[in-house]
Amino acid sequence: MATKKQIIIPIVILATGIAAMVGFSSMKKPPEEKEQVDNTPIVAVEKISVAPMTLTVNSYGMVKPKYETELIAQVNGEIVELSAVFVRGGFVKKGQLLARIDPSDYKAALLDAQASMASARAALEKEMAQGKVAEREWKQIENSSPTELSLRKPQLAQELARVKSAQASVLRAKRNLERTEIRSPYDALIDSRNVGLGSFVGVGSKIGHVLGTAVAEIRLPVADNQLAFLTKTAVTQQGVNAPVNLIGTYAGQSTQWQAHISRSEGIIDSQSRMSYLVAEINDPYLLNSGNTTGVPLRFGSYVNAKIKGYDISQATLIPRYLVVNGKVALLDSESKLHYVVIDIVRQQGSHVVVANGLADGDQLIVSALDYPVDGMKLALVVEDAEKELPTSEENSSETQMASNNKKDSGE
Repeated sequence: MATKKQIIIPIVILATGIAAMVGFSSMKKPPEEKEQVDNTPIVAVEKISVAPMTLTVNSYGMVKPKYETELIAQVNGEIVELSAVFVRGGFVKKGQLLARIDPSDYKAALLDAQASMASARAALEKEMAQGKVAEREWKQIENSSPTELSLRKPQLAQELARVKSAQASVLRAKRNLERTEIRSPYDALIDSRNVGLGSFVGVGSKIGHVLGTAVAEIRLPVADNQLAFLTKTAVTQQGVNAPVNLIGTYAGQSTQWQAHISRSEGIIDSQSRMSYLVAEINDPYLLNSGNTTGVPLRFGSYVNAKIKGYDISQATLIPRYLVVNGKVALLDSESKLHYVVIDIVRQQGSHVVVANGLADGDQLIVSALDYPVDGMKLALVVEDAEKELPTSEENSSETQMASNNKKDSGE
């Protein structure tokens, strides 16, 4: 039979365990409630601005004269006179004397030709008189008819031919005498001079090279697919008469000039596979315009060109990387993701020109989304930042509480 001690000891141990368990339970803190996390994706947006747009086609080229001429000697002789402006870089007017070949022999040849013509005309007058005398004499004879030879018509034709030959000799001598003067064929810039004073030149010798200053040309290569963006003026021509903005440098400063497309060469270059448009600018050196403040466009200058294309009534530019399968992502008025199909007119560098599909004020999503689903809820970066910032009332209350705490601690 169990003793009293054996019964009390287990009861004490059990009571002690229960008390310890209750004590430990009372010391245990309840789990903290976690704040609910908002997993709405945050995006950045840009507002779309739709406005009229004019397309441009970029190109480049070298400025050259529309007309240039190699001056060639047409007679033999010594250079006896040179104009002071007949030097490289000199500007000359149309018909201005540049050089003179010794005219002495050609003046003598002209006098000789004129003398021959005078002699031939005298012989013609004499033969015409003799022919009239012969005709009167034959009229007095009634029983016979005169022949051509009797009336001296062959002799008259021969003298007439001699007069014409003499006239041709005079014209030739005059022309050779005129060719002793080397004159500018148009308003020009002297590109080079190949003779000096006292030089002897023969027929075909190079005298110099002149560049016409009335009109300058720039050949502009354009990719075939870019011609579609230029205004069509004919069935096969694009961009003719289109304005062109030329951009280059003068004295180290960036400068612009206005030109226009005068024609298309109409073929594709076999090496570059480019089509060529020709731009023209009148009076590139500002010699006749009276413009004293403008900047001349020098021959040989390298320029970039912006050719004006056709106009689009409503269009906008957006980054190319935002377009996926012809669609872009927008944030609608309910802060939800919405994909729209856009009409891309052309690619322009890192952007694309969109003509249809976007409206003014649309919010274009410019940040990346991990798992985008059309219609999903989104949040703006700006809105999220505003939530974190305290309001002005909260700031004032916090400032008041801090000042009160300082007063209490001071007391």
